Amino acid sequence: MKKIMMICLLVLGVSAVSHAQGRMRMSPEERVKQMKEKLNLTDDQTTKITAIYQAQAKSMDSLRNAGGDMRSQMRPMMQSTNDKVKAILTPEQAAAWQKEMDERRARMQNAGGQSN
Repeated sequence: MKKIMMICLLVLGVSAVSHAQGRMRMSPEERVKQMKEKLNLTDDQTTKITAIYQAQAKSMDSLRNAGGDMRSQMRPMMQSTNDKVKAILTPEQAAAWQKEMDERRARMQNAGGQSN
């Protein structure tokens, strides 16, 4: 009985850790690396987009530390960041990126609705 209980606790612990790791935010560099692989970014595009995401990360950290209504302030910031990134992408890259963003948004909305 003790062995079964220990195995259950071990499995529960491992699943909790893996779930928590999946929720961690990606760094600007990780985001751009993922974009580079999926969209075939040039080195110039990679450098520019990394700078945009780094600036966004600093601004978001400032908002988190300031407190208040972060959601209403983050949405325009994220839209501005997306507009800047799209301006750097080719039309084909921008279309592929937008498609992925739309799919991600749909997955998040579906996941949020299923948690009840």
